[in-house]
Amino acid sequence: MNRINRMSEIIGLEPIADKIKYACHSVIDCDTYTRNKIEYVVHGRNIPAFLLVPKGHGPFPAVLVNHQHHSQRNWGKSEVCGLAGDPLQAFGSILACAGFVVIAPDAICFEERRVNASGTEENHKEDEWNHFLALCHGILTGETLAKIAIEDAIGAISVLNGLDIVDKSKIGCLGHSYGGNTTFFAAAFDQRIKYAVSSGSVVSYKYRMDNLTGIEMSSIIPGFLKEFEIADVIKEIAPRHFLIICSDDDKYSKDAPQIFETVKKHYISKNAEHNLQIKQYKGSHQLTQERVDYILNWIIGFAK
Repeated sequence: MNRINRMSEIIGLEPIADKIKYACHSVIDCDTYTRNKIEYVVHGRNIPAFLLVPKGHGPFPAVLVNHQHHSQRNWGKSEVCGLAGDPLQAFGSILACAGFVVIAPDAICFEERRVNASGTEENHKEDEWNHFLALCHGILTGETLAKIAIEDAIGAISVLNGLDIVDKSKIGCLGHSYGGNTTFFAAAFDQRIKYAVSSGSVVSYKYRMDNLTGIEMSSIIPGFLKEFEIADVIKEIAPRHFLIICSDDDKYSKDAPQIFETVKKHYISKNAEHNLQIKQYKGSHQLTQERVDYILNWIIGFAK
């Protein structure tokens, strides 16, 4: 069994349809694009998302934007689309203005996919506990948060793949922190993703464990570390384009340069050395305007 199939077996991934239809619940005119509130289904899970569609005839490049964590589970797709939270996280709305079709789903246990999602701020105090319970239940049943997160992201790509207005040769994926983790796993398992950016998230399990660094619940895959590391996952993106954004004082991307060097050898073996890139900054985990501008310019370069 080859590496990618073995990883898929350990995670328990199930096949996803190549194209997925969605239900549209509302459409908001945002001047240069429309913001569609949609819902798509993956293995019986209803996944709320925003689908941002530029005005014009297309075909358009497209991108899946995976939201961050930041212990703010009441925000997911809304932060990506500039409706809440940190403006530096609003990749979706900026890319839609630049002529990209953007899909921004809620990850499991975030925004509309939380217990008491429509409740008061007082209910939000239970979000962390309910997220932990979802982790426990998933380990018991085999439906781990990792499995769900990866499948749901691949399902979002299937939504994009089903749109006539999307240029199928220019489908990408990006995310920061938690979203960056989802990004490199999704890109590894989905060849339809032609380019991807992972910010503040490329770090080995070994580094996390040796340095008592927290491991996000959707990164917990029982038995995975017996056979594989994060570098092995990223190798599966080759020879496609992949950009690592990291910083020197970020514990969530601390050994990204070492992972880059390991993966680079694999890219070289596929004659694709220049398709793997890294950009390291001074500073901590949080996005800065400089990093955001670099990511956006890199992605928009694929639209030309």
